[in-house]
Amino acid sequence: MDNEIQLKSISQLSGMKFVIPDYQRGYRWDKTQVEQLLDDIREFSSPRNKKDTGEFYCLQPVVVRRRPSGEYELIDGQQRLTTIFIILKSLAGAIGLLYPKFKLYELDYETRPESKTFLENMNKDIADSNIDFYFMRQAYDIVKEWQDGGRIDVGSFLSALLSSVIVDGGNGVEEDIANNVRVIWYETGDSDAEPIELFTRLNIGKIPLTNSELIKALLLSRRNFSEQNADLLRLRIATEWNMMEQRLQDDAFWYFLFRSSNKQIYDNRIEYILDLMQRRGRDSEFYHTFNGFKSEFDKTGGEAEAVWKQVKDYFMTLEEWYEDRELYHYIGFLIEYDEDINDLCAKSKRYNKDDFRKYIDGRIRNRVKDCDLDDLSFNDKAKARKVLLLFNILTIVETSKSEMRFPFNRYKTDNWDIEHICSQTDKMLRSNNERRRWAKDLLRFFGSDTIKEWTDVVEKLKKMSQPDSDINDEEFAKLQEEVIRKYGNSDIEDRDDISNLALLDAETNRSYGNAIFPVKRMYIIDNDRCGKFVPIATKNVFLKYYSINIDDMMHWKQSDAVAYREAMKEKLGKYLNVKKR
Repeated sequence: MDNEIQLKSISQLSGMKFVIPDYQRGYRWDKTQVEQLLDDIREFSSPRNKKDTGEFYCLQPVVVRRRPSGEYELIDGQQRLTTIFIILKSLAGAIGLLYPKFKLYELDYETRPESKTFLENMNKDIADSNIDFYFMRQAYDIVKEWQDGGRIDVGSFLSALLSSVIVDGGNGVEEDIANNVRVIWYETGDSDAEPIELFTRLNIGKIPLTNSELIKALLLSRRNFSEQNADLLRLRIATEWNMMEQRLQDDAFWYFLFRSSNKQIYDNRIEYILDLMQRRGRDSEFYHTFNGFKSEFDKTGGEAEAVWKQVKDYFMTLEEWYEDRELYHYIGFLIEYDEDINDLCAKSKRYNKDDFRKYIDGRIRNRVKDCDLDDLSFNDKAKARKVLLLFNILTIVETSKSEMRFPFNRYKTDNWDIEHICSQTDKMLRSNNERRRWAKDLLRFFGSDTIKEWTDVVEKLKKMSQPDSDINDEEFAKLQEEVIRKYGNSDIEDRDDISNLALLDAETNRSYGNAIFPVKRMYIIDNDRCGKFVPIATKNVFLKYYSINIDDMMHWKQSDAVAYREAMKEKLGKYLNVKKR
């Protein structure tokens, strides 16, 4: 038997028999958990909560295996089903009047048969004799308190739990259009080892079934295919699913699509694509994506191929963007800054290639419309970082003869930020570790042929760089002042201005800290030489690529900053309203 998955209303559990196997512990939901469930159902059932036809409240999965006897082994969901049982038991009188055809399902416990008896009568006199009884009776009393205290409207509450309105949804598929509570019903195959393995996975560390696992099971269910081609089609979908996942495991492709502000962790990366298709937001309930696909599935009359084609078409659009060098860069920038991927997909289908690129240009302009290069500074790091990223991307794109691509994976995983080209301040270093690091950096710099005349300074730096050196404050201050006077002074008018800022990763930033310009350049060259990614515009800045008169490689001057700003204006003029000086 294959895994089967569907949504079941509570009314569809009528008369079923569940067995809780011996490898599970007893009932342990406390007051908080019971009241949370009651509150959720009450909120959903409230007449003030306007609902669309067929809208439902979804409980987490109930995982079962059907035994030859017809009863269901309850692998996961014991706590939820027991709590629902207790709620229904406490409202038995009203159920008899309003839903006389409903027969409460049974819960049997393989190693604790007395628990079933207790659930049937809720005998308060023996509630303290058994830990299972204690929690069951506590849940029962809570429901009674809510009912007696008027905290639930019994009619609307039971309607949410037990109503069911089945209509013909088309294509021979029945559809429940009632506003009710439903469970995700996951019926696993009949392998002897599978139930215990699945229970262990779901309960050791409380790892829930993911949306992608449930959707995959839904798509691959044998009952969704005709007998003559079932195996072939299921194999094809499973193979294509795995190929998509493998493609998404390529970080270059993945981080083109996955913005750095998204803190969601995806063990199965295909789930991100499925989330996008169903517009799962930060406040969406856990199984929002599965519920959305289940609804799409029902609309097609259970046609797995039709639903899978939607996923494939969506994925192929993303791949087409990735393979197109220009779209890769432009859309990669937009995605990083929260552009709606679904909207981009819709527009790419509606527009021809040229019109789509014009649309993309317009969206980029919209993303940077509030960025004024003449006023942009370190005080607004978010805008400065956005502009510097776009400047780097455009620099690569417009190098048409190069196949170079901006590596969004490195940018998003290396913790990039903006840093001053000429240090913001020439601060006094206080700790011996900072001073030793500063001395070691300068020793490398002073080792070049240009600076050999600084013999006295080099000797002092050698002494300070020793692991056990105890550096005198006054001695260090004098040496630092001497170095800054020679190489740290700058005529930069505003060190926080965009013309004195560049993109740099956090590790390199920590490495050179408050270093002088030529030491910073040394680090940049080292990184580039050893294959560490350096944004092209950052490398250009420290090599003075944008400067007109390169008469001094030891300092970053105001003339260099002005030339750098003008280069940004030239490159970004298509997207920003800028005026050249």
